[in-house]
Amino acid sequence: MKKNNSADKETELGPVDIAQQSAINDALRQISTEQQFAPPESTSIQRTWFWVYLVSAISFFLLYQWLQHGSVAFAGRYLEQLNKFSLAGLLVSIMLAIGNFATHYLMRSMSNVASRFNLNRLIWLVVGFTITITLISILFVDWTTVLVSLGVLSVIFGLALQSSLNNLFAWFYILLRQPYRVGDRIRINDATGDVIDVGYLDTTLWEFGGQYLSTDHPSGRVIKFPNSLVLNETVYNYSWPLFPYIWNEIHLYVAYDSDLEFVAETLHDAALREIGEDMARQVAVYRKLLAQTPVDELEVNEEPVVLFRTHENTWIEVIVRYLAHPKKSGQLKTRILKRGLMELNKQPDRVKFPRGDAR
Repeated sequence: MKKNNSADKETELGPVDIAQQSAINDALRQISTEQQFAPPESTSIQRTWFWVYLVSAISFFLLYQWLQHGSVAFAGRYLEQLNKFSLAGLLVSIMLAIGNFATHYLMRSMSNVASRFNLNRLIWLVVGFTITITLISILFVDWTTVLVSLGVLSVIFGLALQSSLNNLFAWFYILLRQPYRVGDRIRINDATGDVIDVGYLDTTLWEFGGQYLSTDHPSGRVIKFPNSLVLNETVYNYSWPLFPYIWNEIHLYVAYDSDLEFVAETLHDAALREIGEDMARQVAVYRKLLAQTPVDELEVNEEPVVLFRTHENTWIEVIVRYLAHPKKSGQLKTRILKRGLMELNKQPDRVKFPRGDAR
């Protein structure tokens, strides 16, 4: 069967250069990046907040120095509290400025959206924890009291917030092992959708398919589940960065006396026209992965495949198997089916479909 290159058709699969894609080794270690994006530019709002924090730090520093060395008669007995307030404000402003600088300036060197998202969450978690410890240390001058207080609080919060702590630890697991990332299409338990947010305690999906749809179209509903679910349930990720594609199938029925060779050739050509030759390049990536596993790589075809099998309704079931991006599989299936049926219907004497009560 001949290949048909369609120059005017946008393909579903993008070319992959094995030698240049640095995500291959990372993906095999499950700490990969999906694709490269342009580094983010700092917005005017982000720069404004940085200067607000910096000016606040300078103001608190001047206030602290004035309270230490100036004559503050009006303060009276509140001088110690004012000193603590100014010192706390100074340190908090400095840490907020550092956090802002780290997230919006140092992260500009990172080209992956998911990695930037995770690092942003991690930076602000560290900043929040540091601010909390700093404020406690300023309020309690005696560190013995601080340690005792922290010990008592840790026991209390450990019992009261056990579920929340499990979700937080699961967030670290998601961050390090990356069973899924923002933008991935996943299925976990009964939830299927695209990950739009991975918070400290829960994950948010934009559902596709679902109860009211028979296709992989977004349902319009949002799903939230606790992060700890990832520790106990199987996660199906359709967006593995190294090979973010799935095999899809189209099923239809023809009569036993149809020209099966013509049916196979027509449907193969229709699928190949829509997919183009990019499928062969993606299968080359897949075969390099299979070479590292016991899986028989000879079973992986570089082109769409048309299969036949008998069916209990006395018709022949025709199966067209091809490679597709999971987020565009529905559109691709529709185009292949329309093109294939249009060509098959041009030869009614060679192809007979179920009609009337025989469907």
